[in-house]
Amino acid sequence: MRGEAVVFTDVRQVQFMEVELPEPGPEDVVIDLEYSWISNGTESSFLYGERISGEQVTRPGDVLPFPQVAGYQKVGIVRSVGEKVKGLAIGDRVFASISKVNGMKFDSGGHINPSVTDASQVWKLPDGCDPLAYSGMVLTQVGYNCGIRPAVEPGDVAVVIGDGMVGQWAAQTLAHRGADVSVLGRHDDRLALLPSHIRSYNLKRHSLSDWTGDRGDIAVVVDSVGAMGTFRELKPAMRLNSHLVSAGFLGAEGMVDIQELRPQEITLHSPSGWTTARMDATLVGIRDGWLSTTPLISHRFPAEKAAEAWQLIMDKTEPFLGIVLEWSKS
Repeated sequence: MRGEAVVFTDVRQVQFMEVELPEPGPEDVVIDLEYSWISNGTESSFLYGERISGEQVTRPGDVLPFPQVAGYQKVGIVRSVGEKVKGLAIGDRVFASISKVNGMKFDSGGHINPSVTDASQVWKLPDGCDPLAYSGMVLTQVGYNCGIRPAVEPGDVAVVIGDGMVGQWAAQTLAHRGADVSVLGRHDDRLALLPSHIRSYNLKRHSLSDWTGDRGDIAVVVDSVGAMGTFRELKPAMRLNSHLVSAGFLGAEGMVDIQELRPQEITLHSPSGWTTARMDATLVGIRDGWLSTTPLISHRFPAEKAAEAWQLIMDKTEPFLGIVLEWSKS
């Protein structure tokens, strides 16, 4: 079985090419794609050769995992279902995470059409929905996971480091839970996308110390970008029994001295990946509207021009945030 995919062939090398797919099994769903959403941070770290697996940073002597099919999230229409699949039917609109592929360093990936996907990694979407809104649902779930982890009471002060997609969705989740949320970022265009009830602060134009002052009421810090230096600047303003949520990829710099957290009894949370329960909750959040996704989409490219999308990400020639690939609709 043949398909088309976005393949990282080497460091900073992207091709749209034909790939070999396994024949669908009894527990598989075959999906014709409509959209797939690029995960800028995770996919970039693989493309740049910074990591060799999900959370493993590249070490001297490691063999880089090329070629690989990039990504892990998309939506489309069910073409066929295996005999053991329950609850899904031909013609259903679904979200899918990783799908199967042959001949690559990893046996799964995201940007593949058609997608042969185990039914456990497929979610039926609400009738009449905008599929585009759900096409980045794993990444939306990462932000949701960041925002749901710490204990939060209404009115608690929460700070999110990073104005990217994960930071945006973490802030939305914390605000939905009743926290008083501020996002620390570096891009006015991204900060402007925050809902009006979430505060923003541009660290390129203002000193963090001016914002923290002599406060000591921060209950939650979410680091969505791997900025331990910024966390340490915020730490003196954190209250007793507060929380640090670390979701950004820290590479070789991710050293945390547990003893430095102890005087303020700071709880460390280290969310990663996705689970069925969290994906279910994220789908409901998107459906109910408090998790907002489509306003974060800045660019859409035909899938066959994925290399141009990645050139934009690598060169940063213009502002961008959410980047979606468009596939032929069935």
